[in-house]
Formats: sequence, C-alpha cells, structure tokens
Amino acid sequence: MHDIVDLEGRGIPGVYVATTQFEDGGAAQARALGANPAAVFIPHPIQDRTDEELRKLADDAVAKIIAGLTG
Repeated sequence: MHDIVDLEGRGIPGVYVATTQFEDGGAAQARALGANPAAVFIPHPIQDRTDEELRKLADDAVAKIIAGLTG
C-alpha cells in the first residue's frame, strides 16, 4: 500500500488488488497513511485455485483495474 501512496504522490495512478479477506485491513492501512487509493478485491481464497480459475479472476478484475488507473 505504501508504494501505491508513493506513486500517487508523484502523479502516477495506482490500484492495489487483494482478496476480499483484506478489505477491512486495506481500508485501515489507507486511513493510517492518509490515503484513499483505488482498490480491486477478488474472491478469497486464491492459493488453492487452478490456473483456469485464476485466469477467470484476472479476467473479471481487469476492467476494474483499468478503471481505477484511468478514472
């Protein structure tokens, strides 16, 4: 998260991607850093997913990531 805040401070947009398990933690860290970075959350967990399932998660998230970078 610190890297995203640093990039945004330099005028470079950033988006962090995490699983839904980390939504509250991400919000707390953003508040602590005085930031409001764009975030995309994907279903948790990911560690036991197949390559095909991971590709589907990525495909489903890419439009949100692009919107966060350009919006």
